[in-house]
Formats: sequence, C-alpha cells, structure tokens
Amino acid sequence: MLKQRVITAIILAVVFLAALFKLPLPLFSAFIATVVLIAAWEWANLSGLSKIWQRTAYVILIASVLALSAYVTHNFDGTNADVSKAILMAGCLWWAIALLWVQSYPGSAMLWGSRWFKAIMGMAVLIPTWLAFSYLRAQSSGAWLILIVVLIVACADIGAYFSGKALGKHKLAPAVSPGKSWEGFWGGMFSCVLLAVAIALLAEVSMLATLAIIIPAGLASVLGDLLESMVKRQRGIKDSSRLLPGHGGVLDRVDSLTAAAPVFALAMSLSDWSL
Repeated sequence: MLKQRVITAIILAVVFLAALFKLPLPLFSAFIATVVLIAAWEWANLSGLSKIWQRTAYVILIASVLALSAYVTHNFDGTNADVSKAILMAGCLWWAIALLWVQSYPGSAMLWGSRWFKAIMGMAVLIPTWLAFSYLRAQSSGAWLILIVVLIVACADIGAYFSGKALGKHKLAPAVSPGKSWEGFWGGMFSCVLLAVAIALLAEVSMLATLAIIIPAGLASVLGDLLESMVKRQRGIKDSSRLLPGHGGVLDRVDSLTAAAPVFALAMSLSDWSL
C-alpha cells in the first residue's frame, strides 16, 4: 500500500510540475479545468447524485460555468482582474460560511444536507479554485506563486501530522475529523510561518506582507480538508473515489487547495506583494 501510494504521488508531482512550468497559460488553465471536472464528478457522488446522467449533467454544468468564467475574466491574458477579484472574494466569503458549518456539524447538516444543496456547495468549492490557479498563473512568476500555494498546503499538512502525532491531545473537530488535534493545527501553522520567513528572506520581499498572505492561506487549507471530511462523513463515504491508487480520489488530494488557492490569490491581488 505504501509503495503504491509513493508511486502515485511521484507520478502526480511530475505531471503537475510539468504542466505548471511547461504549459502556456491557456493550456495550463485547460489542464486545471480537467482536474476540476474530474473532481466535479466525484463531488456529484458525494452529493448523492447517484445516476450517471445526473453526474454527467453536473460535470457539464461546471464546465459551462468555467467556460463563462474564462470569458468574463479574460483569464488567458489577465486583462480583467477586477472581475477575477470579485469572484475570488465571493469564493472566500463562501469559505467563511463553510467554517461556521464545519464548527456546528452535525447540526449544520440540516441546512446543507440535501443532495442538491451539496451540489451547489460543490460549485462554490470548485469554480473559484480553477479561477485562482488561472489568475495566479497569469501573473509574473505565476508558476512560482502556484508552487508556493502547494508548499503552504504541504507545510500545514506535514507540520500538523508530526506535531499532532507527538503532542496531540485536544480534538480540533471531533465530529468531522476525529484524528485532527489543536496541537497538530498549531504545528501546521508554525510550519507555514517558517515557510513565509524563508520565502521573504530568499525573495527579498516584505516579511509582514508575506506572513499576511501565507498564514490565511494555511488556515484556509485546514478548512478545505475539514469541509470535504464533513461532506464525506455525512454521506458515509471514506474516499471521494478510487481513481488514484493509494490516495483515493482527486478531491481527496486537492481538498486543501480548494480553499488555500482562492484565499492566497485574493490576498495577493489586494496587496502589492509579488515575487
């Protein structure tokens, strides 16, 4: 199992890095759209859309909204940043609502537990994710900005794992993800702080601005993980799919990114911070 997991992780990393650094913006946006549409298929299953035609219709709907978003934001040339910021802001507002639902689960399931409401939730999760990646990639040093987002998620996850394993006593969200602890959470955030310090020193950019962008993204990455865990728990499903050997589904790999990327992109767009 571990060997299979490692092999899959290496393949995913190579494919992603090749797409990130080698593909021009339109093709990279199409690559991310493909990932999002696979995730949309999995989210349809989490939502309870069990029939093939329902999932297909959901994927087509997401694809149509992505195409419309690409048109209105001009994301292939980055000329309509104001619209992109507005959509990213709406996406971040959604995550603020999601935080309240995660905190109040299982009681909150009365509000969002229907399959059609969960399908709408999926749109709020996936569409800003695609836009955030496309928006970041359109910036100067865009590939490196996206790599930073990935590193934020990795630091939050790895820091939480080791500190939680060594010190974890107080449950972070026992009804949603019993294995997560507050000690792990703070360990993950400390790792993000170290990452921010390293980036600020290496890139010779403002330390305070770097912290102000990376820490919220790190916090959001935890929320992204918890939200998918909440929906899976309510649905009674362990993994979003079995597409990735040893890893579950695409959603299981990108859940943290779905929150971290929009928060990072919005924070960066509202500041003058750049590499």
